[in-house]
Amino acid sequence: MTMNITQAPFGVRPPVTKPIPEFLIEVGEQGMRDLISKHYDLLRESSISHLFPINAEDFEKAKQHSSDFFIQICGGRAYFNENRGAPQMIGRHAPFRIDANAREVWLELYKPLLEALEKKGVTETSLRSFWGYLDIFSLWMINTK
Repeated sequence: MTMNITQAPFGVRPPVTKPIPEFLIEVGEQGMRDLISKHYDLLRESSISHLFPINAEDFEKAKQHSSDFFIQICGGRAYFNENRGAPQMIGRHAPFRIDANAREVWLELYKPLLEALEKKGVTETSLRSFWGYLDIFSLWMINTK
């Protein structure tokens, strides 16, 4: 499966389409938590590790919050809303200097994880839906030229 990264001028926020619920059905709630955990572990060793908590307890909380968000956005239980309130992701990410390069690193680290899910039988349709969301959603998080 090809996973292209959309390029857009700074400040452009194209419409975002949520992933199809089949993605979460195929991956499962624990599978989603495992995906996000693995992604964060890769981020911790990446060139953008400075954007994530240093303290181990805070890092684990960040994984939990992110997992809750993605489960919710994929049609699962509204864990994020229950535990943290409305997502308001632009505001939550405002304190961090996220540029186009950071976005690309964040996305690139998802690619091998999604390829592994494909090998485990997650359908290309579901994976494309999730990737499409990640790709466009991440444009919205860029807040620094």
